[in-house]
Amino acid sequence: MNFLKNKYALLLTAALLLQIGIYYGVAARHEIIPTAAPLDQFPVNVGDWRMTAQYPLTDDIERVLKADDTLNRDYFDPKLDERASLWIAYYRTQRYGQTPHSPKACLPGAGWEAIENGNIRIAVPDWPEEILANKYVVSNGEDAKMVAIYWYQSHHRVIASEYSARFWLVLDSMRYRRSDTSLIRVLAQVQHEDYDAAARTAVTFVKAVFPAVLRQLPN
Repeated sequence: MNFLKNKYALLLTAALLLQIGIYYGVAARHEIIPTAAPLDQFPVNVGDWRMTAQYPLTDDIERVLKADDTLNRDYFDPKLDERASLWIAYYRTQRYGQTPHSPKACLPGAGWEAIENGNIRIAVPDWPEEILANKYVVSNGEDAKMVAIYWYQSHHRVIASEYSARFWLVLDSMRYRRSDTSLIRVLAQVQHEDYDAAARTAVTFVKAVFPAVLRQLPN
């Protein structure tokens, strides 16, 4: 009974069960690797948003991420006079330990401090219901503040929780013999301490870019 009350022991047990499920679901059978178009073919124009910059990753970052493909761009909407950044990390398989790095770990590791951490529901085109995503507000000093919205996407599924993503990884490995996934993150800079305006910019860009993300990634 004391074991059942120990949350760390329960988390360890859950992690071991996940690993067992992944082994029997993927490693014990031939895994299906879907065909995915290179992310550098992602549209430079999405709605009224236009790409303004694209940033290649350094070799050190690529080695840490272990992603099969990445996209890191800035976009600008001249009508709204708003800017946003788009990050996509695509993993063809998670069979060998390659998994998306949560922004909740990566951003603090880069010197950003969390101000707010929660969820947000967004009505997006080409999706039957509102998606549930993470809303993460961070700062790096007094003048650098950002609103981040991110989610995990695979198999016609949008997932906010890292733990839920692991759960679906096991099920999809067993049912479909697939473990591919993607992390999608949108950033909007906070201007003049107006966090609500930055959140609106991020949400507006998510709505604009979501259909292109659906078309780009394997379903």
